[in-house]
Amino acid sequence: MTIFDILTAQAATRPDAVAIDALDGQPLSYAALRDRVTARIADLAPRLQPGVPVALQRDHGRESAELELALLAAAIPVLSLPGFFTADQSRHATGLCGAVPDPTIRSAGSGKPRQSAPVPLPGGTARISFTSGSTGMPKGICLSADHMLTVARAIVAAVGAEHAGRHLALLPPGILLETVAGFFPTLIAGGTYVCPPQAEVGMADPFRPDFARAVRLIAEQRITSLILVPEYLDGIVRVMEAADIRLPLLTLVAVGGARTPVPLVERARRLGLPVRQGYGLTECASVVSLQDAGDDDPTSVGRPLSHMQARVADDGEIVLDGPICLGAVGGAAPHTPLHTGDIGTIDAAGRLHIDGRKSNLIITSFGRNISPEWVEAALTQQPAIAQAMVWGEGRPAPEALIVPAHADADLEAAVAAANALLPAYARIGGWRQAAHFTPMNGQLTGNGRLRRAAIAAAYLDGTPDFFTELEAQTVRERLRFLTIPQLQAGLTGTITRDVYLAYLAQAYHHVSHTVPLMQAARARLGGRPAIVAALDDYIAEETGHEEWILSDIAVAGGDAAAVRASAPAPATAAMVDHAYRRIATGNAMAFFGMVYVLESVSVALATRGASAVAKNLGLPPQAFTYLTSHGALDQDHMAFFAELVNGLDDPADRAAILGMAREMFALFGGVFAGIEMEPARAAA
Repeated sequence: MTIFDILTAQAATRPDAVAIDALDGQPLSYAALRDRVTARIADLAPRLQPGVPVALQRDHGRESAELELALLAAAIPVLSLPGFFTADQSRHATGLCGAVPDPTIRSAGSGKPRQSAPVPLPGGTARISFTSGSTGMPKGICLSADHMLTVARAIVAAVGAEHAGRHLALLPPGILLETVAGFFPTLIAGGTYVCPPQAEVGMADPFRPDFARAVRLIAEQRITSLILVPEYLDGIVRVMEAADIRLPLLTLVAVGGARTPVPLVERARRLGLPVRQGYGLTECASVVSLQDAGDDDPTSVGRPLSHMQARVADDGEIVLDGPICLGAVGGAAPHTPLHTGDIGTIDAAGRLHIDGRKSNLIITSFGRNISPEWVEAALTQQPAIAQAMVWGEGRPAPEALIVPAHADADLEAAVAAANALLPAYARIGGWRQAAHFTPMNGQLTGNGRLRRAAIAAAYLDGTPDFFTELEAQTVRERLRFLTIPQLQAGLTGTITRDVYLAYLAQAYHHVSHTVPLMQAARARLGGRPAIVAALDDYIAEETGHEEWILSDIAVAGGDAAAVRASAPAPATAAMVDHAYRRIATGNAMAFFGMVYVLESVSVALATRGASAVAKNLGLPPQAFTYLTSHGALDQDHMAFFAELVNGLDDPADRAAILGMAREMFALFGGVFAGIEMEPARAAA
């Protein structure tokens, strides 16, 4: 049975039941969904070539759901690109398989695909899912429609159609797990797929979610099922615990994608969350096993679904028999049975227990085999620790890279608490602070798995470069900066037009000093040709940007002339004065610490804040030229900045940049904190 057969059957038996709800006031019934998919097929068929994939990189929403179904029904392969892929990753994936842009978006695509001959796809390819893997460029796995629907039907058979109420899509768009285990099973079982844009559910940045907003929406929209990665489960549990909230309408919370700490599962279940752990691989169309309703073992990932069989090899590796992918783009079809690379056990009840990755095993100098995931789970269950990567091959004890969860995190105490949960041979012997591991910096996969090789290359293979150290040494200042209410409101778009204008006014005042500050630094650094050349490039690019801000103010309905004539707020003046003073009286290289803070922050404001504010305020794109242009510019600037500072060998230069960066996070934070959330209006 094809996806169109499924829609046709549902439209015949339950025509008026709601199939798709994007919370935009226009829910689609099954009859309407069938008709709209039929119309889209007719529209797309003449414009697309059979066998040539279409690249989709869209937010959740009604149109995205329709388009995905239409392409699947029309046998047009879909190249699914998560929104968090870098431009290079998207170009690589698009160029490798010869995908054409989304036909519903006239200016689709993030640059031209790489100029290389596309690789022929295996026959029957319906979806190409690029996984981050362990290297810089992702690997494309080709799946057939029959394979994906086989898995979806097996999930419905295992869970029961009675759970098909209102399923909410929380995972980022483009993630295979949500499509195969959430979208398709909901339609097969006759439920409602709730798929609003990510910002609506607090997921504008899927790696820094607003879990309080997500929990409110789950309650308000009477959601009955979710698919989560462990990090999302942890965030939801923390909100529920802090606010003493319960979500009694949830009947299924499936958790997968990475190892879930046992204490987290236990906390979730104490709150009444019906958590079921699962296990899978992209090569198997995402889901292999899922816990039964009565399986309360927090270490189990359930029994294999009806279409799969599992066994454990002599060396502990999980081996699977059943449908697998058609192959990777440009690669041969995989051999069966599939050796997963995961180590684990199968208990007497036939349930899988995953201990970690076979290739990740650490053998200490005492000869003890340790799964790093096990130790990482003990670390990340500590509230002070956001992320951890454990390593230590050939060392007496494991060591860890640790990312603090908040600015005042006591990592030493957290490590001690984690060690108390571990046997002596597995306890952390040494640790150091790291910056966040994210897909954007290439250190995390889309579903939350550590990309260990990339992290090791940054931190462990020799001495870390200075840019890596700068990020690690300022992570607490960044976390403190991100807690400022005015900044959070801007990133989520929940500000008034007056607040946006107040922000632009202060941006004008500090941006108008950017070029003079660079010129002051250039005068002090005249004997260093490479630095002078870099400053000249910056000056050429930054000249006149304050005028962009005045233009934005005018388009947004503000008084640009009044802003030009006004004085900066005290916090803005303090930040600018501090920069001039550091350049004039200290090591002028400190200026680059200011560059680091302002440009890294502007990337976040551009990529997260501008679209959210524009949508909420109903302002045209011309009111956001400063933010949106700087998002692209400053991403390029950050790459240039990293190359520049990594070439600095003088410890005094490095110390000056690091010190200024720490100071600037606090001073720039003061600029945001000084903006009144509800500015007083002049009396009439």
